[in-house]
Amino acid sequence: MTLIAVLRGDGIGPEIVEQGLRVLEAAAKKHGVEYTLEEALVGGAAYDATGHPLPEKTRELALRANAIFLGAVGGPKYDLIPDPDLRPERGALLPLRKLLGLYANLRPAKLYPSLAAACPLRPDKVEGGFDILVVRELTGGLYFGQPKSWIGNKAVDTCVYERSEVERITRIAFEAARVRPGGFVTSIDKANVLETSRLWRTTVTELHAEYSDVPLGHMLVDAAAMALVKNPKQFDVILTENLFGDILSDEAAEITGSLGMLPSASLGEGGRGLFEPSHGSAPDIAGTGKANPLATILSVALLLRYSLKAEAAAVSIERAVESVLAAGHRTADIAFDSPTVLTCEQMGDQVVAAINQQ
Repeated sequence: MTLIAVLRGDGIGPEIVEQGLRVLEAAAKKHGVEYTLEEALVGGAAYDATGHPLPEKTRELALRANAIFLGAVGGPKYDLIPDPDLRPERGALLPLRKLLGLYANLRPAKLYPSLAAACPLRPDKVEGGFDILVVRELTGGLYFGQPKSWIGNKAVDTCVYERSEVERITRIAFEAARVRPGGFVTSIDKANVLETSRLWRTTVTELHAEYSDVPLGHMLVDAAAMALVKNPKQFDVILTENLFGDILSDEAAEITGSLGMLPSASLGEGGRGLFEPSHGSAPDIAGTGKANPLATILSVALLLRYSLKAEAAAVSIERAVESVLAAGHRTADIAFDSPTVLTCEQMGDQVVAAINQQ
């Protein structure tokens, strides 16, 4: 039976994961999907309990699991840990990605019609909404390149990419475009300055010969950052390297109205994946009921789609979220047009009810 590792994490992580698990149970029951759950500590919670943000027990569970369901990690108190390799983001998230070979990060950024007024862009720029998929390479580039050091007044980070790394993430982007309504890819790099970007652009262009049915364009990262806020509808699938993808996917998320709406999937070979919301742990609102669980709930849909191969259950969650938003239900971060603000748990209630009513 499929094993899902549940890593609740820090801050609002435990409460948003709880709503995600409720929605997972409802969708799985409706569509006959079977799974088992096993929990472990990660991030600051793990550091507090064991002295390490990714304990051996958690590593072992992650290696056994078919999918990892993660809340969020980190917070200001953990930024003060003297050893940066013991801070939650660097000591847990990056090693998890490397350990599991999760090289492809998929981050959908969709503007729902019912949330159009929450978009910070002019209405004429986003009329009719937009649906962007950022495909980010996740285990190369500056985040993992060696040497990496900070000695005295000098710090060094090294950006490294191999052709094979570019090829495999490019295939993910082209395959994704083939099944999307837009059906085209824009590859983002800095080929006018960086050698790694020249390799990137050359490799993407050469591989495109195998996917000639998918239109391909290239754009420099600074131009892409401007284009996202000037005309986001010009993008369908954005393909890019680790650092650029980190920045551009957050920018794409923000113009949908709230980071609380954006899920993500980090995938490796064979369907194994890590699924988490795109936002952070928000310790300032932890325990207040103000957290928006929808990004986490939509990450459950991605988990069902990619790791459990349960497309019908995934679609039922996505349709439930859309119907709940269309009905005017809002958490605090998206309550721009509603006098009624739901708590994190109440929003979970609404999504579960919408699934059960399908």
